[in-house]
Amino acid sequence: MHSFLQILEDTDSNKRQGAPEIIWRLGSEILYYHPKSSVETFNTFADRMKNIGITNYLKISLQHALYLLHHGLLEDANRILTQAETWRYGEKSSSQEVLVNLIQAYKGLLQYYSWSKKKMELSQLDKDDYAYNTASQNMLNHSWKTSVNLCTLIQIPGVWDPFVKSYVEMLEFYGDRDGAREVLNNYAYDEKFPSNPNAHVYLYNFLKREKAPREKLISVLKILYQIVPSHKLMLEFHRLLRKSDKQEHHKLGLEVLFGILDFAGCTKNITAWKYLAKYLKQTLMGSHLAWVQEEWNSRKSWWPSFHFSHFWAKRNWKDDKTLACEKALVAGLLLGKGCKYFRYVSKQDHQVLKKKMKQMKKSVKKYSIVNSGL
Repeated sequence: MHSFLQILEDTDSNKRQGAPEIIWRLGSEILYYHPKSSVETFNTFADRMKNIGITNYLKISLQHALYLLHHGLLEDANRILTQAETWRYGEKSSSQEVLVNLIQAYKGLLQYYSWSKKKMELSQLDKDDYAYNTASQNMLNHSWKTSVNLCTLIQIPGVWDPFVKSYVEMLEFYGDRDGAREVLNNYAYDEKFPSNPNAHVYLYNFLKREKAPREKLISVLKILYQIVPSHKLMLEFHRLLRKSDKQEHHKLGLEVLFGILDFAGCTKNITAWKYLAKYLKQTLMGSHLAWVQEEWNSRKSWWPSFHFSHFWAKRNWKDDKTLACEKALVAGLLLGKGCKYFRYVSKQDHQVLKKKMKQMKKSVKKYSIVNSGL
């Protein structure tokens, strides 16, 4: 594209219609990152571009508002969103209904921000004070406006995390826990919505606040585990499974720990290694060798080099001796006392960890799955 005027003369209608958006995207990116750019310059450019091609008005208005939000200009952003919210142009408006809903939802987020500030102010007032009643009424007015703006959007299939969180917080604050639960259940389980791990996290945290039964919490985290096996809540999931009375949950608890440590970002997670070392030993003591073998068979070809090499033994011992000891116990239980990692750590002389290392050697000798006695 050499120039906007040249594109307007192009016989290809698709190119002509797409030109304003391309110019907006390029121009806004340049102004966003240019060291001498200013808010005033961006505002001028955005206002001009909104009127070039009617289908771009809402999209540019939304991005303009987000730019202003980034610069902390909340009132200006709210003004832009209010103008865009009422935009109509013949039949074109119906095709951009989702954009209108999104604009209203972002306006709702701004109202939620004001509501949050008022909630903070309210918490510092005496309930018997006249100012408390006034502030409470102002909050109620803000929450009603916000809920109207947010409610429509979150019913449309999509990923609406900040909007859902804000709406649920207000519902909970005003005691509508059934409404909050319904919103979160729909967001997590409605098949029309895309798979979203955060939806299950929000539902789980809500159920925890409600002190829901352990079985219910497990059922929510089980789905999260299937989506993101390395999620930080998986350690909590393991603890819930461990406390369960069902043997199938105990077996899953072992699977979850192995699953976490399959990921490179979790290789130094000392809590995960502590849990695995302890639970692996308990599982073998409980005569569930088959559970361990089931998990280990799919990993024995790559875990030794991934976790238990001589390099990692030296590195872990240097960086975190406690981590090295936990990993050494796991390595010994899975690979035997001949494992490079176990051999290196067990030969180190450390006065503080002397007792721990003695117990580690004893456990490996007795419970390692490579021992013929198992």
